[in-house]
Amino acid sequence: MTLLYALITMQDKFKLKLGDKELSVEVCSLVGQANGSVLVRYGDTVVLATAVMSKNERTDIDYFPLFVDYEEKYYAAGKILGSRYMKRESRPSEEAILTARLIDRAIRPQFPENLKKEIQITVTCLSWDAENDADILGLIGASCALSISDIPWKGPIAVARVAEKLEGKGFILNPTYEQREQSDLDFLVASAPNEKSEDVLINMIEAGGKEQQENAIIDAVKFAKPELKKIINFQQEIKQKVGKEKVSFEIIEQDNELENEIKEFLGNQLQDAFFSKNKNSGKLDEIQQDLVYFIEGKYPAMGKTKYVKSFLEKEINMLLHKSILESEKRPDNRKIDEVREIRAEVNYLPRTHGTGVFHRGETKSLSILTLGSPGDQKVLEGMEINGKKRFMHHYNFPAFSVGEVRPNRGPSRRDIGHGMLAEKALMPLLPDVEEFPYTIRIVSEILSSNGSSSMASISSASLALMDAGVPIKRPVTGIAMGLIKQENGEKYKILTDIQGPEDHYGDMDLKVAGTKRGITAIQMDVKIEGISEEIFKQALKGAKDARLQILEKIGKTLAEPRKQLSQYAPRILTLQINPDKIREVVGPGGKMINEIIDECGVAIDIEQSGLIYITSDSGESAERALDWIKGITREVKVGEIFQGEVKRILNFGAFVEVLPKQEGLVHISQLSHDRVDKVEDVVKIGDKVSVKVISIDEQGRINLSMKDVKK
Repeated sequence: MTLLYALITMQDKFKLKLGDKELSVEVCSLVGQANGSVLVRYGDTVVLATAVMSKNERTDIDYFPLFVDYEEKYYAAGKILGSRYMKRESRPSEEAILTARLIDRAIRPQFPENLKKEIQITVTCLSWDAENDADILGLIGASCALSISDIPWKGPIAVARVAEKLEGKGFILNPTYEQREQSDLDFLVASAPNEKSEDVLINMIEAGGKEQQENAIIDAVKFAKPELKKIINFQQEIKQKVGKEKVSFEIIEQDNELENEIKEFLGNQLQDAFFSKNKNSGKLDEIQQDLVYFIEGKYPAMGKTKYVKSFLEKEINMLLHKSILESEKRPDNRKIDEVREIRAEVNYLPRTHGTGVFHRGETKSLSILTLGSPGDQKVLEGMEINGKKRFMHHYNFPAFSVGEVRPNRGPSRRDIGHGMLAEKALMPLLPDVEEFPYTIRIVSEILSSNGSSSMASISSASLALMDAGVPIKRPVTGIAMGLIKQENGEKYKILTDIQGPEDHYGDMDLKVAGTKRGITAIQMDVKIEGISEEIFKQALKGAKDARLQILEKIGKTLAEPRKQLSQYAPRILTLQINPDKIREVVGPGGKMINEIIDECGVAIDIEQSGLIYITSDSGESAERALDWIKGITREVKVGEIFQGEVKRILNFGAFVEVLPKQEGLVHISQLSHDRVDKVEDVVKIGDKVSVKVISIDEQGRINLSMKDVKK
């Protein structure tokens, strides 16, 4: 194979020119006990990726036991983080969980179907240069570690991130954080080799955009493809030079006699139950229980249960594929491009700031919005991120939503991933902080689920925002697209609005969110090796058609944000002051600001720029605090006249408070047009007097006159 790129091998170290930087992969001799391990470097970001497979097979499970972890190490960024008492890394951050999920989603489809040995992929960021994201290196590292190991795996997998150039013409490969921040598109795509052509297959997508058009997304894929192919070839070369021979694993031999007995027992039961109108009857579970009971009764000592359940899954999978590919018959008898029945509600709960309920078939999402002060923002402190977050979307998927019983142990990785996907979809439509300084938190409770609950949460969250009166630019919704593809063939059908069985047994889950103007978020996973660009293009078109249908129906409930903010939401007043005056608002040891907070019953947040936010449930209290701060920070001008109170008297004059905590001196010569021998002859402490500002010296001291007012 002729390589069109530079490949240098020195002591198991391989290099590839990628964009404007060099990608380096080094087989790591330090990790001697792992099945495969590599160090991957891009710029000064370095990750260690390891792959380990257990020696024993899990005979007690019916799923593939893959564990993927991404570890952030604070030392990688030269930081010591944590609380006062805890200075070591503990549970992974949300960013680390999302990176682990990203790696998992790309590599999982490449494992053999019957592999039941536990496999753990651990990616550790050892060095971070604040320019190059470690997530791409983590996926490349995981792919390399698996490729050179003896673990059965069909990779490699390539990945690239694409952003638009600042002028909007052309793309940037693997942009820096700053370039991503300035771009209207952040598009990450993974790919797998295509055994049938020179083209690569699209394997996984994670993207966010500011109302991007479908053709712009396709252009990003086209731009990334040559680089993805280059990375695949690079890894294949590494595998050829240093890769181990893959170990064999036990494959259950086909039992034709048993399978015939199962088919005879099932008859038409499976088809009748699968296409039944009553999806909550539990008929499929009953069939499985009856079948297991029948086989165990006939072969009591042969342990056929595992084989029976596996075969039944394959039969259901085959039934779905055959039905859709041959006659376009879906489990609920919809057309392949038909969206389930849509219904939307707002103002569902009486005292919350905003609520939205979105129904799509049996999937129902309730979103509740809460508005808070700028001080309620989430503080972000991690390896890569330091700052504050003003918008949060949290997604909850309780067991009752699918009729199951299981302990509630907090948000799962899936919950965190779905919550962040909706957050990404909604973010571009939120008002700027200058226009709307509130902290926004939305919680989406999935009350009932039959597929596409993450997209339902985007719709209900959008409704909740508008119900609360948050001035979002446009409503947002999402749709999940599926794929049924012929095994080892070219025939396929794209499905709109997939539900439970089509998600579970289908070959693709493509989630697309956006507005009438364009796409704001994409997430795609596959169960097959990958899809072609043409399939992706058709699926995007179908998603757009469905998205516009849903937005039209949402618009009949609430087409735009309410003109008035919820009556139960707090009110925020803003004031820009001279930053030099901040110390006067705060006062010694915080005495002044605490006095304002206690007296007025408000929350006050002050930024270094001098921008002050005053938050209160009462508009009157907020106005009172605002006037107080204005008085403290107002800068008097020469010529202004004030009605002030005499606070102190000295031999040479009287000090008069013209504004809260701001005093000026009326010199004895300025008390009256007549001669004054003693200050007390004219004024006494507590007197209310009219004074005029006659000068302000270089130190900010105010000089006043009473006699000039009396002219």
